[in-house]
Amino acid sequence: MTTTSLAQGPAVAPPDDDLGGAEHGQDSPPAQPSGPDPAAAVPWLRRLSVIALLLITAVLYLWSLNESGYANSFYSAAVQAGSESWKAFFFGSLDAGNSITVDKPPASLWLMALSVRLFGLSSWSILVPQALLGVATVGVMYAVVKRICDNKGISGHTAGLAAGLVTALTPSAALMFRFNNPDALLLFLLVLAGYFVLRATERAGAAWLIAAGALVGLGFLTKMMQAFLVLPAFALVYLIAAPTSVRKRLLHLLGALASVIVSLGWWVAIVELWPKSSRPYIDGSTGNSVLELVFGYNGLGRLTGSESGQVGGGAGGGPRMSDLPAGAEVFRAGGPGGGGGFGGETSILRLFQGVSGGMISWLIPAALLILVVALIMIGRAPRTDKARTALLLFGGSMITTGLVFSFMAGIYHDYYTVALAPWIAGTVIIGGTVLWRRRQRLLARITLAVAAAGSTAWAFVLLGQSGEQPYQTLRWVVLGAGLVAAAGFVLIERLPKALATIVLGLAGIAVLTGPAAYTVDTVLTPHTGSIVTAGPVSSMGGGPGGGTRFQMPGGGTRVQVPGGGTPPGMPGQAGGQTSRQGGGRPEGGAAGGIGGLLNGAQVSDALKALLSEHADDFTWVAATARAQNAASYQLATEDPVMAIGGFNGTAASPTLEQFKTYVASGRIHYFIGSDGEGRMSGTSATDSASQIQSWVEKNFTAKTVDGVTVYDLTESN
Repeated sequence: MTTTSLAQGPAVAPPDDDLGGAEHGQDSPPAQPSGPDPAAAVPWLRRLSVIALLLITAVLYLWSLNESGYANSFYSAAVQAGSESWKAFFFGSLDAGNSITVDKPPASLWLMALSVRLFGLSSWSILVPQALLGVATVGVMYAVVKRICDNKGISGHTAGLAAGLVTALTPSAALMFRFNNPDALLLFLLVLAGYFVLRATERAGAAWLIAAGALVGLGFLTKMMQAFLVLPAFALVYLIAAPTSVRKRLLHLLGALASVIVSLGWWVAIVELWPKSSRPYIDGSTGNSVLELVFGYNGLGRLTGSESGQVGGGAGGGPRMSDLPAGAEVFRAGGPGGGGGFGGETSILRLFQGVSGGMISWLIPAALLILVVALIMIGRAPRTDKARTALLLFGGSMITTGLVFSFMAGIYHDYYTVALAPWIAGTVIIGGTVLWRRRQRLLARITLAVAAAGSTAWAFVLLGQSGEQPYQTLRWVVLGAGLVAAAGFVLIERLPKALATIVLGLAGIAVLTGPAAYTVDTVLTPHTGSIVTAGPVSSMGGGPGGGTRFQMPGGGTRVQVPGGGTPPGMPGQAGGQTSRQGGGRPEGGAAGGIGGLLNGAQVSDALKALLSEHADDFTWVAATARAQNAASYQLATEDPVMAIGGFNGTAASPTLEQFKTYVASGRIHYFIGSDGEGRMSGTSATDSASQIQSWVEKNFTAKTVDGVTVYDLTESN
């Protein structure tokens, strides 16, 4: 069959056998544009479209951002502390008195703390930096995909816009770039590091590779070993494709490894060598050691399941099951992989089930199919081929990250899936561009058709999980559009250029409508607490194997836990889930109990006024069990509150003897009971928090302020 060019007739252009020119590190010559390039003829049009992409992303991520209040109050309290104390800033302390740290390294807190120092404490000053990180991530995605796909025609620019848009419209990305967990900074750093690796690979640039290593090291200081999930793909890409000798490739990789170690090691070394007597206790450790976090709580323990007896946690940890009241096991509802945010069964299908499915899985099947076929079709291209290099980096990062999340035996939360968003987007768009440029081949057309049909069929399933409008209607529209686009792909070589472009656009609309609908729902929903989810399906696993939603007075919605009860995060209930209260700032959980574990306490004006009395005379205006409770009181008063026992209430910080010393020296004003009865729920009598509370009850007089038990530690019995 003879194919004419578009300039000569309506048939499609010959395929481009490369995705770039020599100027971008490609060995083969650049492909010729198949027609006039409007963006090249009008440069401002290209710039305007990029600006539009970033502005749309900014509006999406900033819209009603303050409705989430302080979001995860655990991290917001640490941000407030870091804005008041440089020591707290460096260590990531939960309070400016530096009694205990959060259970993660502090890098994600630094940008937010600087913002609070400049603009004061507010929801905006905490969350806007996170949203801007999302905009920056989308910008980097545009830059890297454009560079890979650019052939001096419009296709590279269009591919970059598409990659940025797919990333921005991923529901888990819309969630985490509007929240104050560490994932926002981590994702930005890793995407930028991936861009640097590709730049290094183009010309064997050791400087670019070392810079990428430094970014990965900073990612470690954001969320520890999760930053390393991309390293196999990064290293493999450079080892295979860098245009230099094997010896130099290995030396460059060793230099990058050294950069990773130095970038993360300076902080770890300082913290570990700092005298324990003058540094805050490292939460999540049993021996006040940051190395325990590296290799245990935030490291190998997550993979091996040594932390599997826990549920919940600051950004992934949680209490022992023995700490929970009877019946708390119900919060693990959601079926395999759904897990209610607490894990569920390990499975290759974990990312497709329960809440995770709606947060990330929309394009995973298409990405895997496109990755395999695109690599096959690139075939015997030069070792340094840019398209293959980029597919190995994006596809490899997607696969390693996805496999770890699927089979990690420790704590798994649905929002972890945001780590997959850019790798999926890059794989689909770069691989799709490879196939589109070879669309005269039957294999390319069939693959594009199957990817479109499969993605929309899966979207049909996911949109049906909520059981609500507009998703029930939208799912049929998506399915119909996807099937039409799939048929168009099969016949694409017979279509005029304009109609072929319409088919491509229709396919894009069909596969993005589902995640876009979930993203809009996420943007319009306030999110508070430790465990949050995206989209209309609840973290209780609404849909197959999960909970159901029912209407609340005032127009909001609420989730009913299978077997009865209400989900964490609702007023007066346990935990810290997505809040759907018909608008307005979300309320926290009740003081104490499991509510104090995952969502903190509500602070009345009377209690706030009491704690603020003579605040400057004390290092801590109050002490209370568990960090979420302490964070609530600290954010209300903007004065340090000691979190006894750390996040779970089980850390040995402070010991009873240390606490007695603080009280004797007049450094703590009040002790706040952990529940309405003034007693820890389910904590072992050997834990410091329980010992301290028992000692306080015996030696100081209790009074009740708006239902909260308070002890004045300056007035003993």
